[in-house]
Amino acid sequence: TALAMLGAPWLVWLFAPGFGRDPDKLAMTADMLRLTFPYLLLISLTAFSGSVLNTWNRFAVPAFTPVLLNISLIGAALFLMPLMEEPAMALAWGVLIAGAAQLAFQVPFLLRLGLLPTPWPNFAHDGVKRILKLMAPALFGVSVSQINLLLDTVLASLLAAGSVSWLYYSDRLVELPLGVFGVAIGTIILPALSKRHAEQSTEHFSAMLDWAIRVVLLLGVPAALALAVLAEPFLITLFHYGAMTDNDIQMAAMSLRAYAFGLVAFMLIKVLAPGFFARQDTKTPVKVGIIAMVANMVFNLLLIWPLAHAGLALATALSAFLNAGLLGYLLYRQQVLVFQPGWGRYSVQLVGGSVLMSVALMLVSPDWQVWLEFGLWQRVRWVAGLVVLGGGLYFIWLTALGLRLRHFKMNG
Repeated sequence: TALAMLGAPWLVWLFAPGFGRDPDKLAMTADMLRLTFPYLLLISLTAFSGSVLNTWNRFAVPAFTPVLLNISLIGAALFLMPLMEEPAMALAWGVLIAGAAQLAFQVPFLLRLGLLPTPWPNFAHDGVKRILKLMAPALFGVSVSQINLLLDTVLASLLAAGSVSWLYYSDRLVELPLGVFGVAIGTIILPALSKRHAEQSTEHFSAMLDWAIRVVLLLGVPAALALAVLAEPFLITLFHYGAMTDNDIQMAAMSLRAYAFGLVAFMLIKVLAPGFFARQDTKTPVKVGIIAMVANMVFNLLLIWPLAHAGLALATALSAFLNAGLLGYLLYRQQVLVFQPGWGRYSVQLVGGSVLMSVALMLVSPDWQVWLEFGLWQRVRWVAGLVVLGGGLYFIWLTALGLRLRHFKMNG
């Protein structure tokens, strides 16, 4: 962290080389990086404490912790921004404050369990050695999507002004269902899979993976379609204030639709990778991740010229499908994943409900230019109404075709 803070201008130049053309932008970005980089240390400690709580089946506290980041950013925008000479620095302070708040929030729950670790681990301990050996490839295996996004940002900084922001806005929207559903399912399933592997219960292990895939598709497919159909309304409602122009909305909508195309794949990676990690196989996801990362760069070079920033987003989506497909294929080939009966009927239920929802949203939603004329609360009411309408029709269809919540009780 200290080295990154000292070398902030060089890091900005490395990861956003296009910013070097504007000295003021480079200096501002470096100042913000110095202020926000300690968040990396704080959130790493938060993630570690959260993993301890998850191991003890205390899922609620780690699940709520990210909300503190949103609260901090909103508070910084409302109360710190008017006090800052450079308003953007208020958000950087918001990130730093959030990091401290997230870690402090989890510490009392660790103390209650008597699990607050000492700051100096015993590296000679066999368990610590084994974790360090497994950790590095595991981190890479689950971080491929983030690495690809970083590569997208580097290339986007070389494109038209605003490209980095367009990708950021669209990525934020895709991260919402990914974090709420994909990461949550992956977090829940990993300790359960590890337990079944320790018990050598292969049938239950496979049934859990099958359950996770079904839940991902149940939630991910309609979420992806809703983001694609309502791209402009979502962006206008959340971001079309102040300096964001109509052109920014159109450009961000292009990349949002590309990212939405890959949402299901992003979510599948979160639940398929634990199928390897639970068996202490961290090397296979790394090999698959390297293949996906190389493919992403190839897709970037092929798509950046005809589609500009949207091509970068589409490349990330395509590489995510390759990643998820290879993980699923290897689990299936190793007979770790054996699909349970009923997939044909389930597919009809999902496809029918998703088509019904998408058509209804396209017919009911006003044209995006009309959204520009709405005030804040009118936009919010419309978005809420469309979400309720689409989600309602989707689940009514599923219910009519015999799908019930009890069917999604986690097996094993």
